[in-house]
Amino acid sequence: MTRGLTPFLWFLFGAGGMVSALLFPVHILLIGLAFPLGWLDAPDYESLRSLVIHPITRLYLFVFIFFPLFHWAHRFRYTIYDLLQVKHGAQQPIALLCYGAALLGSVLAAYTLLTIA
Repeated sequence: MTRGLTPFLWFLFGAGGMVSALLFPVHILLIGLAFPLGWLDAPDYESLRSLVIHPITRLYLFVFIFFPLFHWAHRFRYTIYDLLQVKHGAQQPIALLCYGAALLGSVLAAYTLLTIA
């Protein structure tokens, strides 16, 4: 990766870590515990649908998916470097593969969120 791109990738890594740390536990608590155990009434299909088609919710869900994907890509990239003892010449294909996968996942998430009717 080029030197000029490095700060941007670290920004995506940091933002993904923050989103993961702050938002994932809330979703796990609600979807994994509160709704199944009956602590809260589970929303029905129509109320969830009306919530998801709102533009702010779509933006929230995109951020909820986009930043953690790039956090994963950055972490996975450096894990591969360390585990495989990758030399400098092979680093760029690994970086392109990792960030390309995150970008593909983000594009698929955006497409899915935009086509929900």
